[in-house]
Amino acid sequence: MHERGIRCYLPMIRTLRQWSDRKKWVDLPLFSSYIFVFSQASDLHKALSVPGAIRFVSFEGRPVEIPENQIENIKWILSADVVSQPLAEKIPQGAKVEIIKGPLRGLRAEMVHYNNRKKIVLRVDQLNQSVEIQIPENHVELVD
Repeated sequence: MHERGIRCYLPMIRTLRQWSDRKKWVDLPLFSSYIFVFSQASDLHKALSVPGAIRFVSFEGRPVEIPENQIENIKWILSADVVSQPLAEKIPQGAKVEIIKGPLRGLRAEMVHYNNRKKIVLRVDQLNQSVEIQIPENHVELVD
């Protein structure tokens, strides 16, 4: 896309994959089948002309704009190297928290519980996608 003059962002995550004869670290998209495109409304047709592009995430026939702060939060999380895995299932809305310690300090998210381990789930609302990170419970506090 960059060679066509289209600014884009594809968040990637490093994960260990098991084959029958070996394990290997591979880089995969954080959100399968999604790429973030930075474009003016008049240039959206350029992005759809890229091979493999099908459509934009849309609401009422209009492309959905992902707020810049949500993109920055994704970049921040990935650079802090705390992402444990992308979540396939939808996460019910939980308690709102703010991270008060560590490299993600100031980030707001939702608290959920899995297998008696505390985890933070960050949701990109417009994509209906979530990212799970592991963080100690004492690194967060409830917010309204």
